[in-house]
Amino acid sequence: MNGSRIAAVGHYQPAKVLTNEDLADLVDTSDEWIRSRVGIRTRHIAGPDEPVDELAAHAAAKALAAAGLTPADIDLVLVATSTAVDRSPNMAARAAARLGIPQAATMDLNVVCAGFTHALATADHAVRAGGASRVLVIGADKMSEVTDWSDRTTCVLVGDGAGAAVVEAADEPAIGPVLWGSVPEMGNAVRIEGTPPRFAQEGQSVYRWATTQLPPIARRACERAGLEPADLAGVVLHQANLRIIEPLAEKIGAVNAVVARDVTESGNTSAASIPLAFSKLVEQGALTTGDPVLLFGFGGNLSYAGQVVRCP
Repeated sequence: MNGSRIAAVGHYQPAKVLTNEDLADLVDTSDEWIRSRVGIRTRHIAGPDEPVDELAAHAAAKALAAAGLTPADIDLVLVATSTAVDRSPNMAARAAARLGIPQAATMDLNVVCAGFTHALATADHAVRAGGASRVLVIGADKMSEVTDWSDRTTCVLVGDGAGAAVVEAADEPAIGPVLWGSVPEMGNAVRIEGTPPRFAQEGQSVYRWATTQLPPIARRACERAGLEPADLAGVVLHQANLRIIEPLAEKIGAVNAVVARDVTESGNTSAASIPLAFSKLVEQGALTTGDPVLLFGFGGNLSYAGQVVRCP
């Protein structure tokens, strides 16, 4: 085997939907104000009895079913999350227990909004190095639990959910080389800190960084896969803000690609946003098997990671 591929994807969102009108009853805001600034209409919110690992397990179960695999086929579980409440057991171990996966290695990765693409690269490396045969890669976050619901600058942004992918060995590489990095000296621009932990960000700094510094990095991820941006069939960026997604996609130059805009329905779900949006595009038939798709995460730590994958 010379590479790895995504065999299947799946996603999950809690049943409760919070609309902009609902938020207007909590803070001084309006549907027009929210849509004009971030493009979000609704978001899904998990209940107190729906922990991160449960969201992760639901999405992973759908990906396993779509791949035609059983829990016993998985030997590595990676969960990208920044909203785990407990230090141990980690969310990967708890999700594996919920799914009935025996004896798998289990690891959490905290790279905030770029977590899933970091975890996907880690899975690709593990498979190609012979350290794993089939990997569950999950992005899951419960942002509602780290949000100050009296702060209109942050509470209008967030949602909860999970997305997952099954990665396995392939004769031909279908997960391209990752391009990853960070700007640590600007890491405080996005924060989840304190007791209790609370999400905060310097919105204008993040906007300028994302729309000016990230386009050439995303194009280099395409180059590493041997493609031009115009060759892409899909672009799935971190679903942070429609005002970031649209100009960033345009500057990348993916003129023929379907651009994920799930942020309008789901809000910012941090590490869940890319696999959630990707899985929805696959489910809707907007992307077909073999299509080249750029996955590009960015955010906390001012980290980024992107790779071109072939659609399952």
